Amino acid sequence: MYTLLSKINGPDDLKKLDAEELVLLADEVRGFLMDTVAKTGGHLASNLGVVELSIALHYCFDSPKDNIVWDVGHQAYTHKILTGRRDSFHTQRCYKGISGFPKRSESPHDAFGAGHSSTSISAGLGLAVGHALKGDNARVISVIGDGSLTGGMALEALNQAGHLKKNLIVVLNDNEMSISKNVGALSSFISRKMTGTYYRSLKKEMEGLLAGIPAIGGNILHFAKKAENSLKGFLTPGTLFEALGFEYVGPIAGHDIPTLLGVLENVKRLEGPILLHVMTKKGKGYGPAEDMPDKFHGVAPTKPASTTASKQGPPSYTSVFGNTLVKLGEKDEKILAITAAMPDGTGLTPFAERFPERFFDVGIAEQHALTFAAGLAVEGFRPVAAIYSTFTQRAYDQVFHDICLQKLPVTLALDRAGLVGDDGPTHHGAFDISYLRHLPELTVMAPKDENELQHMLKTAIYHGRPVSLRYPRGAGYGVEMDKELKSLEIGKGELLVQGTDLTLVAVGSTVYPALEAAALLKQKGIFASVVNARFVKPLDRELILSEAGRTGCVVTVEENALLGGFGSAVLEAVADAGLTGIRVKRIGIPDSFIEQGSQAQLRTDLGLDGAGIAAACQAFLKGAGSVHPQLTVVK
Repeated sequence: MYTLLSKINGPDDLKKLDAEELVLLADEVRGFLMDTVAKTGGHLASNLGVVELSIALHYCFDSPKDNIVWDVGHQAYTHKILTGRRDSFHTQRCYKGISGFPKRSESPHDAFGAGHSSTSISAGLGLAVGHALKGDNARVISVIGDGSLTGGMALEALNQAGHLKKNLIVVLNDNEMSISKNVGALSSFISRKMTGTYYRSLKKEMEGLLAGIPAIGGNILHFAKKAENSLKGFLTPGTLFEALGFEYVGPIAGHDIPTLLGVLENVKRLEGPILLHVMTKKGKGYGPAEDMPDKFHGVAPTKPASTTASKQGPPSYTSVFGNTLVKLGEKDEKILAITAAMPDGTGLTPFAERFPERFFDVGIAEQHALTFAAGLAVEGFRPVAAIYSTFTQRAYDQVFHDICLQKLPVTLALDRAGLVGDDGPTHHGAFDISYLRHLPELTVMAPKDENELQHMLKTAIYHGRPVSLRYPRGAGYGVEMDKELKSLEIGKGELLVQGTDLTLVAVGSTVYPALEAAALLKQKGIFASVVNARFVKPLDRELILSEAGRTGCVVTVEENALLGGFGSAVLEAVADAGLTGIRVKRIGIPDSFIEQGSQAQLRTDLGLDGAGIAAACQAFLKGAGSVHPQLTVVK
């Protein structure tokens, strides 16, 4: 089925094919991608759009000697397939399989790891300067999408690269701007000619000839250069990049392999920073993905057809958040929603459709998003910035300096908090409690289920201070949803079960596993209190310390790093209260990066499921004294 692809075990094998065979190979790679991603899930549309570009890059350059740096990694699947990972590609994003993103420890062809956007130009520039300092002639190619170019870091890197004048090729994979066939063909022709050896040598000869004309040569040369720049500016959209110090080439057709090969062969002979503008189509070759690339950005594995109708499962936390915000927004015109290029992923699409004038997508610019939100808050609005936990890390200073320091009522809706599953270590929201709870003025809360989430969102918006509201990826528990929204008392937890032998204090997604653990412990004659903390900050010290004093043993549970996390907050509370006789154990994410795998598998591995929590409690209680069989359910 994959006649040519089955022979490609590395870039050297690719170079044995001619241009016609490369075109056929592109079709095979595209089919292989669709077949495999249908089984494993993953990023489909973006990868279908760069098949030809990936083939051309590896054909014209010598990886790993030459470094190809991929931005985000959403578009690096073909790169992985061509660099020796075809046979293991069916494990991508699977437990103990290969990563869905570039990963240096996985292959020497992955020049730089990535999972977040807008990093490739900065990393590529660092590699290019490193090669220059070592005196080698390796080339560096940074591939970045037009969406990632909206990130401020990418623009900062372009500015520095243009200043340093090192050999760096930036490939702008533009899959949004449409160009008519005539303009595209003309631009492609001009780009090939302007980068060709004959053209450039002729240009240098003409410059020398004109400069040598007595008296008037300098003026003629100046006029000629202005004319050339005007022509290139008229025919190409590269004025901005040339102003930043780049030689602009393009735009060229990104699915035309002969054109790509011709331009890349010319470009790699050029010196200094080059920006190659390549036009591609997301989802290329697969009709539904071409028509709806956003819907096929990330796809789940295809489930086998069933003869019986499947029951609709519980709503996701993301959808509950989005729908609740719409409900609140209908009653309050001051509520605004902000996202950083992820309206669908954060559940804000319904709000955007219902209130387009109150919805703001700022692009991949998390720092700007939060300071923008702060400005809106100054003007009396109630901004809600919905950003994934790991992406909020990129705007830490804005949370501190622009929001908390000024006590502005901005709600940070931190989606994907905790373990996210198949996206792996770049996307696990394992650190937000640790990096946020120590900031003055910030309230940090986490719901135990989807019903509590809707009440917490209202609480956060009307608290009048900065709030971080974290909630996990995936479906809720299917609990009954209250019709009326209410505000929770800030800093007050909830005693779900009262026991005598130890106190389980859980927060957010770990509350239900803690309840399961308490039920398992009860079967063994161990009776545990279970506290739903609700608030990481301010902590309900009265409730937690009261239960801790009664049982003498406290076990904290969180889906966050143990270092500086929720358990640390409880430890501090116990120490500050002078309760020296209290024994405390913390369960959470250890001091390491957690690899990919399903959320259930990872929670089992880390002991964050009911059985794991119960086992840890049993081990902790050994030698702690007698067990008193007494249990009271608190409603």
